Amino acid sequence: MKERSTNQSHPFSHTEFVLLGFPGTASHRPFLVIPFLAIYLVILTANFLIIYRIWAEKSLHSPMYSLISVLLLVNLFSSTAILPKFLLGLLFDLNQITLSGCLLQMFTIYFMVTYESAVVLLMALDRYVAICRPLRYHDIMTNRLLAQLSFIAIMRSICLVLPLILLASQVQYCKSNIILNFVCENMGLLNLGCGNISTSLVAGLIIRILVTVADLSFLLVSYSNILNTAMKIVVGKAKHKALHTCGTHLSVAITFHMSALSSSIVYRIQSSISIDIQNLFSAIYLIIPAALNPLIYGFGVREIRKCLVKAWRKNL
Repeated sequence: MKERSTNQSHPFSHTEFVLLGFPGTASHRPFLVIPFLAIYLVILTANFLIIYRIWAEKSLHSPMYSLISVLLLVNLFSSTAILPKFLLGLLFDLNQITLSGCLLQMFTIYFMVTYESAVVLLMALDRYVAICRPLRYHDIMTNRLLAQLSFIAIMRSICLVLPLILLASQVQYCKSNIILNFVCENMGLLNLGCGNISTSLVAGLIIRILVTVADLSFLLVSYSNILNTAMKIVVGKAKHKALHTCGTHLSVAITFHMSALSSSIVYRIQSSISIDIQNLFSAIYLIIPAALNPLIYGFGVREIRKCLVKAWRKNL
């Protein structure tokens, strides 16, 4: 009853918002185009190149490389949901976004983030079976199992993200229509809401903790078993290959979760940190992994690197 009376005292609700971006650099906005456009071009080129090589090379048609291509495809979609809109805003002041468009962007970003986390888990599972159960690898890691696990990961992402979007859509936004960010994020939008938004804030925090704690726990258990088994391998080349491959996957997982954790911490202590620094951490969390992942796999995985060098020499 209290929430209803609060909503009645604020009958007006914004349906269009302005993504302010980096307010501290308002006089130099065109110069921000150069680094962000360069990052976007790297994301498009590097991710697409490795996805294409994995698809074109029959020797790379295995579960591990299929999961790598899915991860890079997620990077393409998530960065495309953010950067084109942001770049248009910098160049032509097209930084307005409707409430429905903002909610759609939120859903796309959070769905891709949670799905990427699930793909990283599947990659850990694949390496666990390959190293700890090598004789049964091809019997366990079949295309059917991979498709089933991918479907479960998609449904998990939808079930985690959709409640946040539905809760945010029920809030009345009457404080302001200026979002102090370059992208629609849950807390940035809810801070503009009137009335009781504690349910939405608590739900977002619970989901973040569940995803981070559960996924990180699974990763740590998996890779501790993998490393323990790998250290017992007598053959030098086999041990080196196992450790190198796991190190590559683990670096991607650490980059993803540490950037997410850093962004979350910065948001929680936002009173002592400038808006531009908060947005910079959001950019590191949402954009930088999409640029680093193809570079890590392109240089770190020997088989992918060999295929890229082979294609390059053939074109020359």
